[in-house]
Amino acid sequence: MTRLSVNINKIATLRNARGGNIPNVKSAAINCELFGADGITVHPRPDERHIRYRDVLEIRPVIKTEFNIEGFPSDSFINLVLSVRPDQVTLVPDRHDAITSNSGWDTLKHRGFLTDVISAFKKEGIRTSLFVDTKLINIENARYTGSDRVELYTEPYADRFHSDAYAAIQPFIIAAEVARDAGLGLNAGHDLNLDNLRYFRQSIPWLEEVSIGHALISDALYLGLENTIQMYKRQLL
Repeated sequence: MTRLSVNINKIATLRNARGGNIPNVKSAAINCELFGADGITVHPRPDERHIRYRDVLEIRPVIKTEFNIEGFPSDSFINLVLSVRPDQVTLVPDRHDAITSNSGWDTLKHRGFLTDVISAFKKEGIRTSLFVDTKLINIENARYTGSDRVELYTEPYADRFHSDAYAAIQPFIIAAEVARDAGLGLNAGHDLNLDNLRYFRQSIPWLEEVSIGHALISDALYLGLENTIQMYKRQLL
């Protein structure tokens, strides 16, 4: 079964909009696990507009399943990851002012940089994943960085899903096969939701993990958090 990691950034965004500590991000992480999430994902950014570095430090001790930290590997991010030692770190090539992740790594251009960063994490026993698009050269070169996994950037799939699901999934099947042949584990994320998740999972049954935040938290406003998490998990059976 593919694991569901719930990204709780949007809960922090809501808290930050008002100030104070409502909703409580640490409690939200605990509840997501109680409601069936297989892991918790956070993506702290330099401006701390949603998850703050302090949140990461507070959440780490209470996570009982898998803790995944996403982010661009700046010096401050690297130091944070090494201090809390999550189960997984997902490296993304975001600009500091990016609204959300919107591209994958050029693993050929940045191979040396990524290799050094990943080596530091692996020495601490932290599993690593690289955020990539479906360009096969980027997946093929990901293996030479020492990364354990790649995470496929799925917005192009989501954008095309309702007009032509079969065509939308084809580049991702090929990319997933290349990753598997390269000995890389496979994650996926970005704009996956209750409409398109099942088809993606059924088309790539060896998918190990999906990280979902925006759609899941939005659905929870109408359906309730526990019910929503269970609905997403059923799409992954």
